[in-house]
Amino acid sequence: MHNFIVNASLQIVPIVQDKHPYIWVDEAIAVITASGIKYEVGPFATIIEGTYDEVMNVVHQVNNYLQQQSCNEWILNFQLQIRSKEDITADEKMDKFKLS
Repeated sequence: MHNFIVNASLQIVPIVQDKHPYIWVDEAIAVITASGIKYEVGPFATIIEGTYDEVMNVVHQVNNYLQQQSCNEWILNFQLQIRSKEDITADEKMDKFKLS
């Protein structure tokens, strides 16, 4: 895949009863934070931005972490936007809606 910037929406929905689902979500966000990738946490999903390989690596890291920590089951909702010949950024799509 190319090295242009892509952006994605990543939502983790733990299906667990061992601890509050928000704890698992917080831990997944910590994995994203530690990756060094650009991200923004929202109330329903976290937006991540980087090269295709960086974004897919973060998804892989989150899934590995949840499995290694014995999260019993989760749903990962994932959306990815790619342009063939140039960057696509969240700022490009959201700047017009930000308060000045």
